[in-house]
Parts: sequence; C-alpha cells; structure tokens
Amino acid sequence: MAERTGRTRAGRVQRARSGRRAGDSGTREAILEAARARFAEHGYDGATIRGIAADAGVDPALVHHFHGSKERLFTAAMRLPVVPSEVLTSAFAEAARRGDLASPGEQLVRTALSVWERPEVLSIFTGLLRSALTSEAAASMFREFITEAILGPVRAMIRARHPEAGPADAAYRAAAVASQMVGLALTRYVLRLAPIAEASAAELAATVGPTLDRYLAGDIRAASGRRADGGQSVG
Repeated sequence: MAERTGRTRAGRVQRARSGRRAGDSGTREAILEAARARFAEHGYDGATIRGIAADAGVDPALVHHFHGSKERLFTAAMRLPVVPSEVLTSAFAEAARRGDLASPGEQLVRTALSVWERPEVLSIFTGLLRSALTSEAAASMFREFITEAILGPVRAMIRARHPEAGPADAAYRAAAVASQMVGLALTRYVLRLAPIAEASAAELAATVGPTLDRYLAGDIRAASGRRADGGQSVG
C-alpha cells in the first residue's frame, strides 16, 4: 500500500494513504498519534474529533467507534488507565444507592485517592502535575480537561443535591473543590510534605472532607461580598 508522508504547517507528520488501513491496531495507533499531537498543539478544548480524524487519515466516525468520546480519546492518548468522569459518576451513583452521601466531600477524597494511588495511575498522574507546573501549554490542556471531564460530574452532583443552585454557583463551588484537590495532590505526590504524604486515605478524607462539604453546599462568600450564586451575602 502506497504511503505519502508530508508535514503540516504546524510541523506534525500527516499520513495520507490510499484504501483501507491494514488492521485495527494500525488505525488505533494512528488515531492516538494524531490525538497526542492535536492535544499538545491546540489544548483539550481546541482539539476536535474531526481534526484528529483528518490528521490520522480516517473518518471521524471511526474515531468515535474506537474511543466513543473526546474524553475517552484523551485518556487513551495520555495513557491514563481510567476515565475520570466515569469513575466519579459511578462513585456518586453507588454512594447514593447506599445512602451514605451525607459527606460528599469525604466521598470525593476517598474516590480520588483510590484512583490516584493505583500503581498504573500514579506515575502518569504525577507526570501530568509536574508538566502543568512547568509548561503553560500543559497547564492549559490540564485545566481544560479538568474543567470538562472532572468538574462536570461534580457540578452535576451539586445541582442534583441542590436544585436551587444556579449554573454559576455550581461552577464556582466545583472550582473551589478543584483548588483543594489539586493542592492535596501536589502536596502529597509532588512536594511530598511528610505529614500529608504519610497520612492514610481515611485520615485525609476525614480532614479534607468537611472543607469540601462547605465548598459543595455551605455558605460561600466571594471577596466582593457577593455569594457564589450571585446573590448578596448576608451577615
């Protein structure tokens, strides 16, 4: 099968082939290679399934066939063994069935630590954290991915438990949760500050959980004196 190799204006290698690709494995790897390049150049938001498919020389439907969604494609391209939104959604659903979501903050900490500390996840996760601290492009991509794939389920949980919370309020609260959880990850895995690095998951859930509960459903006031939902603070 003939193959022509050229470079796009951005310098990515793009393959144009005649006929069908030889086997699913070659097609999958071509899609993942194109996805890595697109995510690196355009960030999570800017990389589109259509653009990735064009770079890989396949139909967009084939990308959806192999990976389903952009989030799943990103996790495969970054070699993450779990899909964050699916883990969080499953954890919240299971906890709701058991009726033990009295402290959603503790549930969040327990779920996050159980995923982060899997051997196949930890090295990749810490690598992403370190990259985000040293590269603006990596930080932008990480930020966009967190906003859509991780904070999305948290916002949905806030709205489900508190229907009166508006979209802006839910987004603000979810971002406050992210500030706490990213700080916990950096302290435990990158800085390795001894008391936090050595604490058990149960200890951290009991310590951090109540703070997350306040962010998720408590009284939050912005520095301007206005509530997170846009209403005037009182007291």
